Amino acid sequence: MHPIKEIVARYKKGEKSGIFSVCCSNQYVIEAAMERLIDKDIPLLVEATANQVDQFGGYTGMKPVDYVNYIYNIADKIGFPRERIILGGDHLGPLTWTNIDADKAMENAKVLIEEYVLAGFTKIHIDTSMPLLGDIENNIFGDDIIAERAGKLCLACENAYKKLKEKNKDAIHPVYIIGSEVPIPGGAQVEEEENGPVLTSVKNFKTTVETFKKTFKNYGLEEVFNDYVLGVVVQPGVEFSSDYIWEYNREKASELKEVLKDYPSIVFEAHSTDYQRPESLKEMVEDGFIILKVGPALTFGFREGAFALNHIENEVFKYDSNIELSNFMEILDFSMIKEPKDWIHHYSGNSIDVKIERKYSLSDRARYYMPKDDVNFALEKLISNLSEKEIPISVISQYMHNQYKKIREDKLKPLALDLLKDRIGEYIDDYIYAITD
Repeated sequence: MHPIKEIVARYKKGEKSGIFSVCCSNQYVIEAAMERLIDKDIPLLVEATANQVDQFGGYTGMKPVDYVNYIYNIADKIGFPRERIILGGDHLGPLTWTNIDADKAMENAKVLIEEYVLAGFTKIHIDTSMPLLGDIENNIFGDDIIAERAGKLCLACENAYKKLKEKNKDAIHPVYIIGSEVPIPGGAQVEEEENGPVLTSVKNFKTTVETFKKTFKNYGLEEVFNDYVLGVVVQPGVEFSSDYIWEYNREKASELKEVLKDYPSIVFEAHSTDYQRPESLKEMVEDGFIILKVGPALTFGFREGAFALNHIENEVFKYDSNIELSNFMEILDFSMIKEPKDWIHHYSGNSIDVKIERKYSLSDRARYYMPKDDVNFALEKLISNLSEKEIPISVISQYMHNQYKKIREDKLKPLALDLLKDRIGEYIDDYIYAITD
């Protein structure tokens, strides 16, 4: 049985059960997650999005099979068992082809989703919620066409799985997530209404489920729907912007929680759970939002750790003429100024505000610049410099006090990489807390 099916089944029996999803391709984040979970009885769910990874390479330059190999190579390096990794595909559909002919967009989406399944991804979020070219003009966009397109893509998944099964008889059947009542990836761009994000209504949830169920039946996928559609993406009222977090309010979500009782095999998937308090995350899991997606908060933790190390480097080596400083923070900011396309539409205000946001925003648009050659070189130089000599623990205490305390307790080594990954791990700990007793 698929591990997520087991998690859903346990939740439906009244047991504490949930899973969090690492939506990130940052190597240090992946390593930190594996190291945090390696001694725990918890699977690691890692997801790639349709714009990150596709049949043409996405913005990471990776095709689905490349991403699988990338994750498995990290696992082998860490010693994390491959069989404990669940690979997921997020927002799989015509997301990145909304400006071309609708038929061509769906053909691209079909190839995309097939390649994900054939590569070994087993958690598939089918997302056809976006209008394609001509939909609005021809007044055809709505629940029915969204479900119709999803049915076609699910059929493509099933056919791809049959091919995979011929090559690998032990291949596990994929599970499906439907719906997409979520904010834009990476957080809100503007402040929402005073009351916060609008929760998914019970009516909209039921409409999504029933429309998809009917359409899947028309495609001969009734059993697939009943057995493998495990989750629906909903908006539970959580969100974050550049410098504000809307906290989960379980009272407001109570009606949504109650409706799950009518669906014995379906749970909620919650996106944009980043920066929620640990207790809020735990409440969400208890209330049926048992699949928690997190991404920017983890790269935010990575950025915090890297900045702290940069400050430590400057303190330790600024008077050492034998060491060329990494200038990591300056090079990152220069790269963002030089190529502003990944943040320019997300940060607003005067020049001082934007300068702060580039570095410290909760949206963490800086994550898109970490793989760039000059930024990555500076990061590697930073880590290399700090490996040249023992870092004084008093300086570590100044910039990474939690890590300093762990060093004092012999739980952490005063090494740059260990410090960096432990800083990321503090965010991961909140999710481990949320899904465990």
